[in-house]
Amino acid sequence: MRKRSSPPRRLPAPGPKTARQQELNTKRLGELSELAFAYKAASEGFGIAKPYGDSERFDFILISRGWPEGDKLWRVQIKCTASLINGVYHVSPARHSCGSVIPYLPTEIDFVIVHIIPDDSYFIFPIRETPTCLALRPKAHPRGIHEPNREAWDLMRPPK
Repeated sequence: MRKRSSPPRRLPAPGPKTARQQELNTKRLGELSELAFAYKAASEGFGIAKPYGDSERFDFILISRGWPEGDKLWRVQIKCTASLINGVYHVSPARHSCGSVIPYLPTEIDFVIVHIIPDDSYFIFPIRETPTCLALRPKAHPRGIHEPNREAWDLMRPPK
């Protein structure tokens, strides 16, 4: 009796992957959120610089013009989330290294900025006032304790 051979396996077609093949993992989601942030910050009137590589603790430098002593440069770290759990978005404003959670220090960054992806909204926290764990409410329920930090771009602008 002759052994049946299975049909040859098809290799994936070379070239760009389809949206289905490009699963949105957390790294890709973070990259997309950084792009959205750059657009938003520029539309808010800030200059933007991106450090070369990814070895710095901050993702961007925002340039705030109009200060009496000259332009201010703010080191900002972007965090993002799209996971709504029990009515809130949970975010850890820390970095992860070798299984450890390490909070950012004022010597490393000036602001943590959280992008809530479904709302396309931003919570802005000076690093010295950033809690170790954040529970942020969606736009539809603006009663959270951190509501004053939603779209608080003025924290990085010169006083009026």
